[in-house]
Amino acid sequence: MMDLRKETRVIMKQMLAGQMAAMKEYFDRSTRALDEADSGFAPQAGLFTSAQVVAHAAQTVEWFITGAFAPEGFSLDFDGMDKEVRAVTSLAAARAWFDKACATLQDSIEAHSEAEWMAALPPGPIMGDLPRIAVFNALTDHTAHHRGALTVYTRLLGKVPPMPYMDM
Repeated sequence: MMDLRKETRVIMKQMLAGQMAAMKEYFDRSTRALDEADSGFAPQAGLFTSAQVVAHAAQTVEWFITGAFAPEGFSLDFDGMDKEVRAVTSLAAARAWFDKACATLQDSIEAHSEAEWMAALPPGPIMGDLPRIAVFNALTDHTAHHRGALTVYTRLLGKVPPMPYMDM
């Protein structure tokens, strides 16, 4: 006889992994028209460049996973995180960071039990007391926001951004 609880755990992890794989695929597709020559483009002075937006998305994937399991919760060193992102000048380097962050995220799904994902986040200003699993919707929303911004960057560069949901 099938162990229903074990099957439910497997399905939950498969759903999380699928959601995160789709998030990455949509982000990659939405930004595919940008190339290394577009790394330094920003719509105006002071805004993140194309490379920096991708780096910020990568950094945030890491930030959510680290913060979800850190006893103190999420880092609030936004100045330090901003400096780290603003140092990125290469779209290729930013994409490599995003790939690495998403691989770490996928590993984290498997590394933690269903009970750990359902446990409450530490109290605090960032999603305090919600179940850890809430970070997955936040990650999806965050990357969707930034792939939308990068679609605008792409159009401002005179390029046509690809439709992110095609060819799945």
